[in-house]
Amino acid sequence: MQLVIGTIAVSLAVFMNVLDTSIANVAIPTISGDLGVSSDQGTWVITSFAVANAISVPLTGWLTDRIGQVRLFLASIVLFVVSSWMCGLAPTLPLLLLSRVIQGAVAGPMIPLSQALLLGAYPREKAPLALSMWAMTTLIAPVAGPILGGWISDNISWPWIFYVNIPVGIAAAIATWAIFRKRESAVKKAPIDGVGLGLLVIWVGSLQIMLDKGKDLDWFSSATIVVLALTAIIGLAFFVVWELTADHPVVDLSLFARRNFTGGTVALSIGYGLYFGNLVLLPLWLQTDIGYTATDAGLVMAPVGLFAILLSPVTGKFLPRTDPRYIATASFCTFALCFWLRSRYTTGVDTWALTLPTLIQGIAMAGFFIPLVSITLSGLPGPRIPAASGLSNFVRIMCGGIGTSIFQTAWDHRTILHHAQLTEQANPYNPVFAQQMTNMGATGLNQAQSYGLFNNMVTQQAAQLGVNDLFWLSSAIFIALIALIWITKPERAGGGDAGAAASAAH
Repeated sequence: MQLVIGTIAVSLAVFMNVLDTSIANVAIPTISGDLGVSSDQGTWVITSFAVANAISVPLTGWLTDRIGQVRLFLASIVLFVVSSWMCGLAPTLPLLLLSRVIQGAVAGPMIPLSQALLLGAYPREKAPLALSMWAMTTLIAPVAGPILGGWISDNISWPWIFYVNIPVGIAAAIATWAIFRKRESAVKKAPIDGVGLGLLVIWVGSLQIMLDKGKDLDWFSSATIVVLALTAIIGLAFFVVWELTADHPVVDLSLFARRNFTGGTVALSIGYGLYFGNLVLLPLWLQTDIGYTATDAGLVMAPVGLFAILLSPVTGKFLPRTDPRYIATASFCTFALCFWLRSRYTTGVDTWALTLPTLIQGIAMAGFFIPLVSITLSGLPGPRIPAASGLSNFVRIMCGGIGTSIFQTAWDHRTILHHAQLTEQANPYNPVFAQQMTNMGATGLNQAQSYGLFNNMVTQQAAQLGVNDLFWLSSAIFIALIALIWITKPERAGGGDAGAAASAAH
């Protein structure tokens, strides 16, 4: 019973953390108006959290060595609650941004440590079942965030999107301390890798700001984006060289020498980037081109959680008895099917056509995180799991941000291309076009109005074709990623990572 309570507490903390990566997105106009700033300035509420979070995640292993797993996890929860309270109380944008930076920074170690704590606490045969509970919170929170954030902003007030964390965080902190305080990991005072930490802040911060602001600044036509890109590339190059040669690296890049870690991390991260990019793209398309409200678009995405919640425990139960590569392969094939179905959408798409792939995606999600985390951490000794989990989650989070930026930009470009191709035939010498103009004129529209209506129809159709291209491409990439899954050779001792962690714990 204690472990059940501990699992719920850890999962609640993760849910609270992941929820805050997306809950503020839909509230930006409200927050900006209330604080008297532009929407452009308001988007820094999202960017500031993302940058701080991305920098702190890979530091998990180093911080764990110095502080201990349980103390670090508990400190993350408590400081997250305090910073959430500060966000809600912030009277000006600078104070809100400062609070969000603190919130993002302290949230970083939470997800990797939640995996390490669960894997270390459970017997090896039950550890995958514990991971299934963790996976549900990680998968459902990004979907629930925009829905909850929109409802709170519309019906209460925007500070409550941060205040909701307070009771959840307090409950999670108390339960975590009660259950896990006797399971503290060994602490060692490793020297601080100041150069590595500085380089990490420079290249990750530059890359994250570039991704968040690229679309607004028209990407590489902006000097700011070019400078950020060069800073990120140069900073990354120096960071890799330094970390591979440092005596006490702040991030253990030697983990990439392990086949399981590299294959599992890359497959998980690219898959997550595709999932997250589409998670942003689908509601955006529904609102801008199909006429859905933000709430309705969120509700279309909601069924994704149904099968994810129902099937994740089943995945956790069967994982120790089978090769995790089979489950991951089935998940990727199901994702491919989901996106292929979406690639066949038309501008007259109905509710069932939108809902069916969403339900199918829930099935895919149930077999996504658990087996891939198992493969990634397979064969690692217990003490290396926090560092490995932190590095893997860092790559996943960065791919989520990259996926979002690429999908939005690619959709714009494909829409422009299709618009140009469709309008090539719009001339008086095309009898179909001429007849269409005649029919519009017969309804009382003048020539300018007819051309305007026709252009709107072409724009909507071009956007539809553009989004279909990206759905089809997502389907193809998921199939290609299956090869990465099969370059790994996970250990068959109770689910690989579970076995490793359980062995270290007992």
